[in-house]
Amino acid sequence: MTKKWTPKDLPDLTGRTIIVTGASSGIGLSSAREFAQHGARVILAVRDVDKGVRVSSRFSGDTEVLRLDVADLESVRSFVAEWSGPIDTLINNAGIMLMPAFRTIDDFELHIGTNHMGPFALTNLLLPHITNRVVTVLSFLHFRGRIHLDDLNFDHRPYKAINAYEDSKLANVLFAFELQRRLDEVHSPVRSIAVHPGIARTNLISHVGGLNGAVSKLSQRLFNSEEQGAWPTLFAATEDIRGGSYVGPGASSIFVALRAFSDRLRNRVTSPSRANCGTRQRGSRGPVCSHHQLPRNEPRINGGAGKTSIVELLSSRS
Repeated sequence: MTKKWTPKDLPDLTGRTIIVTGASSGIGLSSAREFAQHGARVILAVRDVDKGVRVSSRFSGDTEVLRLDVADLESVRSFVAEWSGPIDTLINNAGIMLMPAFRTIDDFELHIGTNHMGPFALTNLLLPHITNRVVTVLSFLHFRGRIHLDDLNFDHRPYKAINAYEDSKLANVLFAFELQRRLDEVHSPVRSIAVHPGIARTNLISHVGGLNGAVSKLSQRLFNSEEQGAWPTLFAATEDIRGGSYVGPGASSIFVALRAFSDRLRNRVTSPSRANCGTRQRGSRGPVCSHHQLPRNEPRINGGAGKTSIVELLSSRS
């Protein structure tokens, strides 16, 4: 019988630099703590620096707190502009869920702006520094997502917070697997890995009131702890697994369902254009994350003829 993986199986991470976004609470904080306690230099990239300093002081290890608001592309650019040196692993963890209708400072719907636009831009801009892997935290609710390229920000359709969240998580999936395909194209050693933490007791929906909030609070005891919710991230960031993998709850196995989905998606995309989205892997002659288009028959991408793909749309904004 195969032994179940736990954080006790983490290797010595001395000499590695790991950036964790949204690391001041929840799964991000639990991940940062474990990385630091196993020897890594951990960058807590957070909106509230004071809170980041406060929570990081409660555990041992080499940590640094830097300001990053992934809902603000100028904040993303400033973070990258101030960065120097190699990064072993980038953990795209920061995110929001079930927020009321609102726009980011860049005029994106709040979920797509925070959960995808910011991480997309951050990954592309930091990619020349990344030496090992990018880990993107997803949600199983991406299966219900449906991206409307002609109405990404809910300008012309009724706003529902759960739909906005699902759409943003589908965008994460598309980017994570398309990133790996592009990395493979240029024979980059960097890996893109997706993780689903399961349902964990975090503050992600602590703001939700009414019946939904009450049901959530009553069912909390059925959920994984924050620490258990971090296991897939820890596993994906440290185990020798192939790029394009999808790590599920408990980190006990690597699910392959989304690999098949990714393969079908790849078969439907056209050849990438030569327009660069702002990031080249060192030593490559072409873009790692250049634009591509999805044909009109892609089942989860809504948009009329001539509409750009989600990757092209996002890169044009980043």
